[in-house]
Amino acid sequence: QVQQADSGGGLVQAGDSLRLSCAASERTVSPYVMGWCRQAPGKEREFVATINWRTGFTYYADFVKGRFTISRDIAKHTVYLQMNSLKPEDTAVYYCAAYIRGSVYDSSSYDSWGQGTQVTVSS
Repeated sequence: QVQQADSGGGLVQAGDSLRLSCAASERTVSPYVMGWCRQAPGKEREFVATINWRTGFTYYADFVKGRFTISRDIAKHTVYLQMNSLKPEDTAVYYCAAYIRGSVYDSSSYDSWGQGTQVTVSS
């Protein structure tokens, strides 16, 4: 069982920025695609962004395009999610996970979830 450690969440105001980090084992990230998903209270978990560990190619949900950026540091085995121009509707628990199969845009395509980090955006 591989584990991811998510961190970087917090309480911010609308328009602020946060950077989430996900420290993963080398066995997790190579040769995986790593992604971020989120779950707001009372809602289904949804895909946010993902990155191909080898190529660096990225995919984003439409609602974060232009605001969020996913990246990885190969040497540190860490995936980042830079979140800018945060909105109250971005409030959720954010999880990183490893892609296993299926559509990269589907949160059910991921496994080996981190413990999650809470992001709260006030208006």
